[in-house]
Amino acid sequence: MCAYQPLLGFRDFYPDDQRVLNYMFDIGRKTALSFGFEEYSSPVLESIELLTAKSGDEIVDQLFHFVDKGGRHVALRPEMTPVAVRMIGQKVNAMKKPIKWFNIAENFRYERPQKGRLRSFYQFNIDIFGENGYEADVEVILLTIMMMQNFGLRDFVVKLSDRCLWTLFLSAVGVRENDLTAVLCVIDKIEKEGREKSSMALGKICPYAAPLFESIIEFMAMDSIGALEKFFEKRNLLTFSGVAERINELSCLVGALNAVGASEYIAIDLGIVRGLAYYTGFVFEFFDRAMASRALAGGGQYDSLAEKLGYGSIPAVGLAIGDVTLYDLLREKNLLPKLKKITDCFVIFDETSKYHAMRFANELRRHGFAVEYSLHPIPFGKQLRLASESGAKFAILCGENERTSGMVKVKNLFSGDENTIEESQLKEFLAK
Repeated sequence: MCAYQPLLGFRDFYPDDQRVLNYMFDIGRKTALSFGFEEYSSPVLESIELLTAKSGDEIVDQLFHFVDKGGRHVALRPEMTPVAVRMIGQKVNAMKKPIKWFNIAENFRYERPQKGRLRSFYQFNIDIFGENGYEADVEVILLTIMMMQNFGLRDFVVKLSDRCLWTLFLSAVGVRENDLTAVLCVIDKIEKEGREKSSMALGKICPYAAPLFESIIEFMAMDSIGALEKFFEKRNLLTFSGVAERINELSCLVGALNAVGASEYIAIDLGIVRGLAYYTGFVFEFFDRAMASRALAGGGQYDSLAEKLGYGSIPAVGLAIGDVTLYDLLREKNLLPKLKKITDCFVIFDETSKYHAMRFANELRRHGFAVEYSLHPIPFGKQLRLASESGAKFAILCGENERTSGMVKVKNLFSGDENTIEESQLKEFLAK
């Protein structure tokens, strides 16, 4: 027996698996289209310079990368965000704003496979470009809520945070601008690493900030607009440049989500920071309440990324949903439908009518029906069994008598009913 297997962290999709994957794609695609988003795509290979410009040289260790025959250093894309920004940046002046795009694509990361994370994975991405203000965040969050509902999920939460508020707070208590990103990365891992380890990590980055660790923990605990106002007011920081305005912006975001009926899903959680340095404002992650070990989706504002890549300033907010974690959750909750191959008709014929039956089947296919038949003449009984196994609703008898009379017998394989119909009327009968 051959021992060849898929590469570690990669998957084969047999037809049953592919049907489930397509089902997930269809839900995402239909939901995005209902919000007026447009689909885009791009090549799977990108220049290494684009990816390192977005994430830094340290990302190279996480990439499948190589030098191609033309001497160019390229990589399989690990995500779509820099690709979307590249595409938008090239034509932004000719595009009507806001630009609402979505994408479903395979991505690749060279990292240790684990539960919910593989080296090859699909992501559903939604992005809005060219829109200032919280309204774009509302649209992205509402789209994702509706998609989760369309999958049958109900018991989930959207955790909202704000890197801008974090930056204002850390700046107000004395953290230097050059240290802000590193400090936020430590904060992002507090829940995973624990307080003691995180406090030590903070001390190594900026020893002067270590005494502030308890204030950071206290700030993380703020779970409402009122609590945030009291936190800043208690420290005489409510008048610190930008703080009151930003709290008001967060209040508007939460208020808008509540106003459209999403309040049951929304929670302020300042422990959500997201480790990627390019986020500039609101960030959010979706969690199943009962299985909250890994986020189902995550995203936020990244207004400065286009400028970082050399395209000038373009306001942006986006979110990504990975297929691996979502699939695992839907399977555990028994929310994945049992999908079968779709066949409308199975044509049954005798040896004298083989080519007539093939021509007849192709005519039905041209009119949009999914039609099968046995590739070789076999007894009628076996053909009927094949018809049932194919999942077809109708078996159409196309033997010598039918060929010469211009009539066909149609059997409903679900009800057992039989009808004799003129060939010319069959398409209309099947359409009904």
